[in-house]
Amino acid sequence: MNPNGKLIIFSAPSGAGKTTIVHHLLGKMPELEFSISATTRQARGDEEDGKDYYFISLAEFTHRIAKKQFVEFEEVYTGTFYGTLRAEIERIWAKGKTVIFDIDVEGGMHLKRKYDGQALAIFVQPPSLEVLIERLTGRGTDSEEKLKERFAKAEKELKYAPQFDIILKNYDLETACKEARELVSNFIR
Repeated sequence: MNPNGKLIIFSAPSGAGKTTIVHHLLGKMPELEFSISATTRQARGDEEDGKDYYFISLAEFTHRIAKKQFVEFEEVYTGTFYGTLRAEIERIWAKGKTVIFDIDVEGGMHLKRKYDGQALAIFVQPPSLEVLIERLTGRGTDSEEKLKERFAKAEKELKYAPQFDIILKNYDLETACKEARELVSNFIR
C-alpha cells in the first residue's frame, strides 16, 4: 500500500454519465490512469481485455477472491462479478500516477472506506430517475429483463449519494465535466 497514492472514485447508477466524465478527464489530465476492473461478464461490442476490463472466468474470479487479491468485489447482477485487483492499484501508483475509477456505487463505497484520506469519492447525479431510464433504454444494448434489473438497481443506488464526498450533478455534460476537472485538480495537487 502506498501511503502517498491517491484515488479518484466516480460512482453513479448506470446511465448517469460517469463513464463519459471519466473519459473526458483521462483525455485532459495525463497524471490520471484508469483502474481496469475485473469482471466475469462477456465483453460487449468492441470492448477489449486488458483495456476496458480484465475478462476472467467465474472460477478464476472466485479463486482470486479466496487468495484475497481484490480490494473490493461484488456480485453486481446474479452470476456477474466485478472487482478491483490490488495489483491494478499498485501498478498505477508505481508509475507515480493517481488512480481513477469508474465504478458502481457499492464498489465506490468499499473503496472510499478502505482508502479513507487517500480517496475522493464523487457521486454523479443524473437529472432524474426518468432521464436515467430514458438513457438506458436509448442505448439499445440490454434486454427488457436486464433493463428492469438496471432500473431497480439505479433507484436503490441514488439513495447512497449523501455518503459520497461530493455529489456532482450531471444536468449538463459540459458543465459536469468542467466541475469534475476542478474537483480532481484540487484534490491531487
